[in-house]
Amino acid sequence: MACARTSLRDVARRAGVSPSTVSNVLNGRLDRMRADTSERVLRAMRELGYTPNQVARQLRTGQVSTIGLIVPSVANPFWGLVARGVEQVALERDYHVLLCNSERDPAREAQFAEILLNSGMRGLIFGSSSLSLDHLAKAGARGLRVVTFDRSLADAGPFVAGSVEIDNVLGARLAVSHLLGLGHRRIGLLSGPIRTISRRKRLAGYRQALADAGVQPSADLVWEGPGLTTYGDAEGAELGRIGAHHLLSVPARARPTALLTINDMYAIGACAGARDLGLRVPQDISVIGFDDLPVFAEVVTPPLTTVRQPVREMMRTATAQLLARLEGETDGSAPEHAVVTPKLVIRSSTSRPSMPNDDRAGARGADQPDP
Repeated sequence: MACARTSLRDVARRAGVSPSTVSNVLNGRLDRMRADTSERVLRAMRELGYTPNQVARQLRTGQVSTIGLIVPSVANPFWGLVARGVEQVALERDYHVLLCNSERDPAREAQFAEILLNSGMRGLIFGSSSLSLDHLAKAGARGLRVVTFDRSLADAGPFVAGSVEIDNVLGARLAVSHLLGLGHRRIGLLSGPIRTISRRKRLAGYRQALADAGVQPSADLVWEGPGLTTYGDAEGAELGRIGAHHLLSVPARARPTALLTINDMYAIGACAGARDLGLRVPQDISVIGFDDLPVFAEVVTPPLTTVRQPVREMMRTATAQLLARLEGETDGSAPEHAVVTPKLVIRSSTSRPSMPNDDRAGARGADQPDP
């Protein structure tokens, strides 16, 4: 039976390495050694039944081996993927993750940040691309290190240790360019409230792609969910359905032939909304999402054309940035910033328009959608 007092030095002696090498393995710094060395250390740990002493680490460093993660809501599967990606990397480095759902409420986010600090945590990954981080400034002044998601350093504060963002402008441009290439000219944007950095950038990319093709953007084709106070993180599919009803329940001549949605859940709802109105996807209306949610995007009918965010890669980068700062692996003189390139994944929810907008009204009736 393994001794309860097995120490890091015991593991080092069993593996024939220095204690610092064992520490590097425990903290995921495997690039500093050969693969067979790390395997000897891991084997020695298993044989001795060694588990790291988290209390000792807290006494030594003044912080617990737990980091915080604030996301809008895991009711949207995208944020569940984010949480899973962060946790996978954190566990490799012997850290745990405390998950907080904020509903993008600044007061709640500030409260969570204070709770993390008061519990001994000093690191936070912030998954909401709200327009300002001022509500986290107090916690930052008290020593909370923050890595942000979907935000450039220009939008951050002095307490930000790093940031990871996808090129949201490029992602929207890829989607709209695909639709333009198929022959669409009346392309709608179904978003809900455009009060986050990521949504503003996707709106900018949408407008840029249209302008570059000589197509005049129309405010009538952009649905921002008038009067909504929710962003759709928990009810995105339903809001997508409502938005589709709004954009498609118009005379055929005025109707868009394609929709770019702010995320995959909105896209799934938009497809349902189109069917409510007797429209077929993609024969009558093409739909593009944003995220490429595993399983969801592939199994819906029809399978969803969407802009892929490489969530695992992004969360690995974000977590590594934060832990490097917490573990003193960087001098902290300047925050890190990473921009990830999106990819358009073409499936079956987009196709060429069945006929130009100018012809549809006469062929199908100006006031009614297809039966």
